[in-house]
Amino acid sequence: MFARFSFIAIVALLASGCANTSPTLGSKNISYGDTKAVETVTNEFGSTDLQMIAESMTRSLAQSGILQGRPVVQVYDVKNKTSEYIDTREITTSIKTQLMKTGVARFASDNTAMQSQVDQLKLQNQSGLYKKSTVAKTGNMIAAKYRIEGSISSIVKRSSDYKDVFYKFSLQLIDVESGLAEWMDEKEIRKTTER
Repeated sequence: MFARFSFIAIVALLASGCANTSPTLGSKNISYGDTKAVETVTNEFGSTDLQMIAESMTRSLAQSGILQGRPVVQVYDVKNKTSEYIDTREITTSIKTQLMKTGVARFASDNTAMQSQVDQLKLQNQSGLYKKSTVAKTGNMIAAKYRIEGSISSIVKRSSDYKDVFYKFSLQLIDVESGLAEWMDEKEIRKTTER
C-alpha cells in the first residue's frame, strides 16, 4: 500500500513539474491585461472608448430592425473630426466585425478594399494565368443596398486644474438608391482629468 501511494505521489510531482515548462522571454515588468478592462491611462481616445462605441452602435443598428433579410452593406471609414490622431479604421473594422457576428448583414468590399477587389478580378480575367473554369467572372459583384458612414468629433476644455474631453460619435445607415438616412445613432463619452 505504501509503495503504491509513493508511486502515485512521484507521478503527481513529475506531472506538476512538467506542466509549465514554457520559458518566459523579455522584461519582467510587462504583463498581459484584460482587454475588456476599463482603460484610464489618459483622457485621450483609447481602447475602452473604441469598444464602447462599436458595441453601442452595432447593438442599436441590429435591434433597429432595418436590416431585415441580411442586406448587403458597404461601410465607409469613420471620419476623424477631432484634434488628436485616432485610428478610425479600427473603429470601422470593429463595427463591421460586430455586425458580421450578429448575422444581420452581408458586406460589400468597402471603399478602401474596392481597388484590391478590382485588381483581383483583372488578374484572374486578363492575365491568362488561371484555369478558365475557376476564374471569377466580371459583372457579378453584388451592389450594396445600404452604406454606413460615421464621424467622431471632440470638444476639449482646459483650465489650470482640469482637462475635459467630450467625444461625440455619430453613425448613420443610408439607402443607396433613395439617398434616405434609414437609421442614425450617436454615442457620447466625457473624460475628465484633474491635474
